[in-house]
Order: sequence, then C-alpha cells, then structure tokens
Amino acid sequence: MPTQINIQLVEQLRGWIEQCTVAITTDYTGLSVEAMNTLRRDLREKGIQFRVVKNTLTYLAADAAGKPAFKEIVEGPTGIAFGYGDPVEPAKALSEYMQVARSPLKIRGGIMDGRVLSSGEVAALAALPSKEELVTRLLGQLQAPISGLVTVLNGPMSGLARVLQAHIDKSETS
Repeated sequence: MPTQINIQLVEQLRGWIEQCTVAITTDYTGLSVEAMNTLRRDLREKGIQFRVVKNTLTYLAADAAGKPAFKEIVEGPTGIAFGYGDPVEPAKALSEYMQVARSPLKIRGGIMDGRVLSSGEVAALAALPSKEELVTRLLGQLQAPISGLVTVLNGPMSGLARVLQAHIDKSETS
C-alpha cells in the first residue's frame, strides 16, 4: 500500500519529468554530503534542479508522465539533473562541476525530446556552444556581408573625397 508521502513524491517527479527539456541521470556514489550540497547549489544558480530519487518511484512517475523511455536511464543510486531551458546548460554544468571539483560523479545518460542519450552523447552535448553563443555567431555571420557591401559602396565616394582633398591641398600650397 503506497504511503501519502510516496504518492506526493511520484506526483512531484511526474511534474518535473513532464516540464523538463532535458534530464541527465548520474551515479552519485562516493560523493560526500558537502560535495552534494555544493553541486546542488551550483546547479540551482543556473536554474537546474538536482534530485536524488528512488528508482521505483521514478518508474511510476515516468509511466504517469507518459515517458516510459525515462526508465531506461535510471538504475542503481540515481541523481537526476532536470533542465528547463537550454538543453545544453545542464550537461555543461555537470561536466564543469566534475572537472573543477574532481568529483566521482558519473553521468549515466539523459533524455531530451523523448530520445534517450548515452553518457557519450551527454558529453558531446556538454561540448556544444550555448544557445546565446550560437545566436551571437549567427548574427555575426549575417552582418558580415552587409558590412562588406557598405564598404564596397563607400569606396568610390571615399576615393573621390581623397582626390578632391589632395587637389585642394595642392592648390593651397601653390
């Protein structure tokens, strides 16, 4: 018989699973309490939620959310990072934390848009530039031809102005 607390936890997990754009599962074995608190704080500052979950409750929540693929990435001691914005951000944040803190945290896999990601795919996702950086690059690429066109169109007028100025300078010295 399920307890009221477990029913609430399943409902809460279901909500997170339905709302997240990406979820990355980790094996937190070997992480101290202090390291876990640091990880949670760092992720929270970036708008990412990190929760240690019970697998059976997560399976029930995945079924309730209509995302059975979620069950494929949950096994053993599991912590899940739920990202709600840019899907690259949680992968980058976890990868950065693991490098900086030299943490024993291991990424098991992830799920994005209903597609299961392996740990290698999550690492590749972490290597991608952020959405803001991609938009900046795109705008730079779009702006370059226009700047070049302005320079080319401005060339004859600049040349004429230089010739006229040289003629004025020559006539003043004469």
